[in-house]
Amino acid sequence: MPGRPRRKAATPRDEGRRPARTPVERLRAICLALPETTEKVAWGEPTWRVSGKLFAQLDDHHHGDDHLAVWLPAPLGEQEAMIFTDPARFFRPPYVGHRGWVGVRIDRGPDWTVVATLVRQAYRQVAPPRLREEVGPAASRSGKRRG
Repeated sequence: MPGRPRRKAATPRDEGRRPARTPVERLRAICLALPETTEKVAWGEPTWRVSGKLFAQLDDHHHGDDHLAVWLPAPLGEQEAMIFTDPARFFRPPYVGHRGWVGVRIDRGPDWTVVATLVRQAYRQVAPPRLREEVGPAASRSGKRRG
């Protein structure tokens, strides 16, 4: 039709391409992919829960901090190990850090495979047994990169 722009036909190379997502959108997709997860805004930030129990909370420059991060419950001893191994990426969050939660920065090109593993691990910390089985066995030392 004259005057109407032509649409370029899709090619096989175009398939599978998605528009770039923000870190918050990526985190949200990881959390909501887990069984029976709900999102709820609490304390002015998105949080993700299973069976009413919190397993992930966004930290969007909380009280003026210089980072965008997610706070996650971690198995005993993991918080300290992650912070010691990579203090630029992991930190002890306020309010919940004394209970073993770990802050994971998502604003500096994180390894999203590691973030997803840590989110799954946090989910397993609070999910009922029937749902834990759906996400598979717990990973060990999931905050460390293999290479």
